[in-house]
Amino acid sequence: MPYDYLGDIAIADVAFRAWASSLEEAFVAAGEALMNVMVADLDSIQPRTQRSIRLDAETAEGLLFDFLQDLIYYKDAERLLLLVEEVEIHARGGALRLSAEAVGEPIAADRHDLIADVKAVTLHRFQLEETGEGWQSVVVVDI
Repeated sequence: MPYDYLGDIAIADVAFRAWASSLEEAFVAAGEALMNVMVADLDSIQPRTQRSIRLDAETAEGLLFDFLQDLIYYKDAERLLLLVEEVEIHARGGALRLSAEAVGEPIAADRHDLIADVKAVTLHRFQLEETGEGWQSVVVVDI
């Protein structure tokens, strides 16, 4: 997935930019970028367990924030490293609803080259915007 890390945005935290042609693919790219902050090799995460993610938010930005926070929650509460391959987003009433299946496995220090422990997504410079080529997000995470 297309994403890169931004060294000039945050000094003590990690910032990344993720992009894709559709809103759903942009969420997947941001999820991968988040997980890649924590684990050097995403291929080391095996699909041994699954978690359903269902979220509602008033804005796409709010939905992305909550989506990334959910991935961090599972890492902290259940010690799971999860990847999401597909996201569905639908308008429902005045809000947006996200549905996704995340797959992964418990953290195994002997197999996962852990880089950093992400504590939270911050609102500093957080953005999600539609561009001429699709969607782009900028995210700063607290490590």
